[in-house]
Amino acid sequence: MQTKTYLEKISEAAAYIQGLYPHTPDIGLILGSGLGVIADLVENAVVVEYDRIPHFPVSTVEGHAGELLLGTIAGRHVLLMKGRFHQYEGYDGDTVSFPVRVMKQLGVSKLIVTNAAGGINTSYEVGDFMLIKDHINFTFRNPLIGPNFAELGVRFPDMSEAYSKRLSVTAREVAESQGLTLQEGVYTGLLGPTYETPAEIRMLRALGGDAVGMSTVPEVIVARHAGIEVLGFSCISNMAAGILDQPLSHQEVMETTERVKPKFLKLVLGIIEKL
Repeated sequence: MQTKTYLEKISEAAAYIQGLYPHTPDIGLILGSGLGVIADLVENAVVVEYDRIPHFPVSTVEGHAGELLLGTIAGRHVLLMKGRFHQYEGYDGDTVSFPVRVMKQLGVSKLIVTNAAGGINTSYEVGDFMLIKDHINFTFRNPLIGPNFAELGVRFPDMSEAYSKRLSVTAREVAESQGLTLQEGVYTGLLGPTYETPAEIRMLRALGGDAVGMSTVPEVIVARHAGIEVLGFSCISNMAAGILDQPLSHQEVMETTERVKPKFLKLVLGIIEKL
């Protein structure tokens, strides 16, 4: 039996989703740990479990529901991933970023990525939102390694504006109108699944990192390769190792995202209304 090509897998996944939701989504959203609450904003939602979509991986992490939602937010057709995939789960870069390829095939032109992250910048507080202005890929892996398909993007994509300056202006304006303090900084993506050591956090701070997490970077690289504009947010769910002299846990991440969800919902809704 002939093995399906990567392009064929993208097409089959997109065709399946189109069969369930005939409208063209313009905005995609990928939600991090505990941030799936944004799904509450989706009206007339069509809910599709990941394991029903051809060639889709399955999320295995607590706080990641493993559902794709299609519907409208503020009258805009959206495609929302309630739960993402991580390389620490054993997935390679192609698999982690596969949903972004499918989004592009379906018509998505703007992507909002969110994550729960540890605060490296000591001026941050737990519960802050950070607008991601850039990232450092400390996974030492790249989802574009391997054959390049010209249909998907150029061989050597430009990453000088990984996060859209245009969309960031909109985010700042919305946050200001809501009286929300929005931090801005550099997200550092590591492989995980262990939390970082205090020495590693000191190194990352010296290199210019403001927050640290285990996701987002592969998805953003592929989105930019595909010509999708990206807007990114980190919820500072805990301070990184060594800052507060206390152990780190996923439970703390979930508790923080639960606490800040009303502000986060309002911010995302306001941004989508302006896009």
